[in-house]
Amino acid sequence: MRIQFFAHRGSSATFAENTRASYLQAIAEGADGVECDVHLTEDFEVVCHHDFELGRTSDGTGSVSSLTLAQLREFDFSSWKGKRIPDEFGSKSSQLVTLGELIELCVAAGRKLGLAIELKHPSPYGRRLEERVLEVLMQHGWDPESSRIGDVRVSLMSFDPDSITYMNESVGREFLCQLVSDVTDEAVEEVLAFGQLGRTAVTNVLTGALNRGLENIDAGVAGIAGPGVEFVRAHEDLVRSWVASGRMLRVWTVDALADAGYLVGLGVQQLTSNRPAPLRRELLHK
Repeated sequence: MRIQFFAHRGSSATFAENTRASYLQAIAEGADGVECDVHLTEDFEVVCHHDFELGRTSDGTGSVSSLTLAQLREFDFSSWKGKRIPDEFGSKSSQLVTLGELIELCVAAGRKLGLAIELKHPSPYGRRLEERVLEVLMQHGWDPESSRIGDVRVSLMSFDPDSITYMNESVGREFLCQLVSDVTDEAVEEVLAFGQLGRTAVTNVLTGALNRGLENIDAGVAGIAGPGVEFVRAHEDLVRSWVASGRMLRVWTVDALADAGYLVGLGVQQLTSNRPAPLRRELLHK
């Protein structure tokens, strides 16, 4: 079995996550696919950025959804990493990429490549996020039946089970990845920062989402199961049953060789890593 390596937010151990440089590095290193997170801006552009807020990964403040693309372009999304960006990977001002621009980078690679798009929720724009993502894909020549844009194979992911169910109406289940994770303090804090619910309510919402996400996997609404490493270790019997049933598994975020070896031993087919090229080398020479 050939294991596929997806670059988590690009080769984000090398360059700042979700930037032009991190994606070009991943492509240059031979990653089998790249993964991105997407939000809508105030003017409904789909941009690659993980957090709801800007503070951790840029010199800007505020939320992605409250600013236009032009406003976001004014911020520096790469210097916090402390790595010099090679000239061929673009200027500092071009590191924030839209989904359309990332698609073009992937197509320009001129080889088979996976593009895994995670839709971030809760979004203040609701299902408009899904609609805009599908619109951008169509604008770039996406074939829904094969989920391809040339040599680029697109899959769509979310922790939000309702997002997966919504997209199941127009996207084949084999191209949908239901992300799952146990409810942790970190996950609760991330949603609390969104500012709409209290701690108990957030915990209940996340627990309900996890249960419905597992139902989506079991019912075949999503053809790809996307658990985190910790979830796999905590629920090994469940994961083994998924593998035995022939389900595709894409596990995140796998940086340690010990985790990679463990997952491959279970029969996991796809690993998402911040350091996909070094991890592949380490695994092959284990």
